[in-house]
Amino acid sequence: MAAYWFAHGGHRGQLIDIDRADPLTAQFKVDVNRAQWPELAQLPGIGETLARRIVSVRSEGGPFVDHHDLRNRVNGIGRVKLEHMRPYLLDVPDMEAVAGP
Repeated sequence: MAAYWFAHGGHRGQLIDIDRADPLTAQFKVDVNRAQWPELAQLPGIGETLARRIVSVRSEGGPFVDHHDLRNRVNGIGRVKLEHMRPYLLDVPDMEAVAGP
């Protein structure tokens, strides 16, 4: 074991190549038609109040047809805020393509 450690650069601190590993990325995406307010509140520019408003509008008026529907129906979401949110939103599926309950 000691010979392996020495032969592979353990004495020089080169045994583990953590510094050369490619960085990992994670994507956080939310379905606006299923997410509850705590998930929505973590999106950029969305706080608890606006997240609760999104859930309230969705429960009263049904699911959002697309991202522009979110902008049109929820007070407080304009063009700029929607563009900041868009990278974190899953695409809204075509409602005709989704099976019913």
